[in-house]
Amino acid sequence: MEENMRKLLYLAGIYCRGDIMINFNKPFIIAEMSGNHNHSLRRALDIVDAAADSGVNALKIQTYTADTMTIDKNDGEFFITDKNSLWKGQSLYSLYQKAYTPWEWHKPIFDRCKENGIIGFSTPFDFTAVDFLEELNVPFYKIASFENVDIPLIKKIAKTGKPIIASTGMANLAELSELVETARSNGCNDLTLLKCTSSYPASPAGSNLATIPHMKELFDCTVGISDHTLGIGVAVASIALGARVIEKHFTLSRADGGVDAEFSLEPQEMKQLVKEVNAAYEAIGTVHYGLTSQESTKLRRSLYIVEDMKTGDVITEKNMRSIRPGLGLPPKYYDILLGKKVKCDVKRGTALSWDMV
Repeated sequence: MEENMRKLLYLAGIYCRGDIMINFNKPFIIAEMSGNHNHSLRRALDIVDAAADSGVNALKIQTYTADTMTIDKNDGEFFITDKNSLWKGQSLYSLYQKAYTPWEWHKPIFDRCKENGIIGFSTPFDFTAVDFLEELNVPFYKIASFENVDIPLIKKIAKTGKPIIASTGMANLAELSELVETARSNGCNDLTLLKCTSSYPASPAGSNLATIPHMKELFDCTVGISDHTLGIGVAVASIALGARVIEKHFTLSRADGGVDAEFSLEPQEMKQLVKEVNAAYEAIGTVHYGLTSQESTKLRRSLYIVEDMKTGDVITEKNMRSIRPGLGLPPKYYDILLGKKVKCDVKRGTALSWDMV
């Protein structure tokens, strides 16, 4: 596709790369597998199938190893002691050993996505991950909240020229501005920012969805939400505030366990999310007053003659009423019509019209 045409489509909210076309004017829903494969490739592929069956647009994985994330140390800040953490009592290194997706699985997972008609992509956490994903020709990249201040990594990803979806958890305005400027100045022309609360699980009260339209206006980009709350309410609500990309963690069953299972949606819940998010999007519509194509004025109240009348009879409160249906004169003429004489015989149940008086 010619570059000029690509730019025109982007300005219209449509992204094109190769045989992939995404309309960001409509909700784009991402199922995040993360570590929910529980170190089974068979389960990982089943998650892809279930995600596609749920109606999502894309499935995302994460590209790292324990060694690219941290160092093997079991004390101090390298050991999780937060009593509220799902992962309390583990070192960062051991957690990432459990959660990582083997790199040799990436191609089978992406191939399965393609077979199912959804997009497969990933979050790289270091330079080697970006190089590896480039070999697999991923269509775009995700930047995680904890990496949104890693300017060298953002620069490396942006230089691929591919779209970037970045989570904004914890980032203040100065940090977000630096992220956006770095991405755009290094070749990223397609940037999406996701409102995110980096707590697992997060509470609806801390979601601050009002940030979404502000972020869209401030950075002039597509916006969305990376949602770690339980259920689908927050994600659905975000649509009304301008979110067009929704990311939710996904698993086959929370009962199966896994590092992210507790705050992940199951297949039926993801189906419901897809349904309700698209319903919310359709409901936004445009500013409109008056009759819609779904409405009829037939059952409105209007003025009817409710007693048989002869020519010359006077209209009174007894023989004229405002009732349903709405085929008679509007009720606002009630006082004007009182005391007037009818020009013809009128049967009970006749809708009043001006030619009768």
